[in-house]
Amino acid sequence: GIAFDHYTTLLQFDPNNPVLSNWLAFTQEFLSKFGVFDTVAEAEENLFNLQMRDNEHFTTFIVQFEQEAYETGWNYNALRFALHHALPQRIKDILRLMPKQTTYNGYKALVTQVDQHYWEDRSKNTAPQTS
Repeated sequence: GIAFDHYTTLLQFDPNNPVLSNWLAFTQEFLSKFGVFDTVAEAEENLFNLQMRDNEHFTTFIVQFEQEAYETGWNYNALRFALHHALPQRIKDILRLMPKQTTYNGYKALVTQVDQHYWEDRSKNTAPQTS
């Protein structure tokens, strides 16, 4: 990110800058330029706003979801709830018919199967018909 770029620029072009050898100077420099850095609050907000698009594959979405999810420090029950909230209706509709999964990993596995079947069926229905 931009903070890392700033840090590497200091290392490269101003290696004697006190920011690089004094923790207080370092934190003041980076807080003044980049603001308060609260990864948990940022991840919680990102997770709350994250929604899987209807045309998105779950395998792609879950990578982004978990990047934010693990930063929150939430337990697996909370992550399972947040994941369900983020899913498109096409997946939620099928999940209502399936046995309830009580673990986060079990829920992810079930959602993966549902989504894979959706894309398989969709590819079959859009494939050109040969006679």
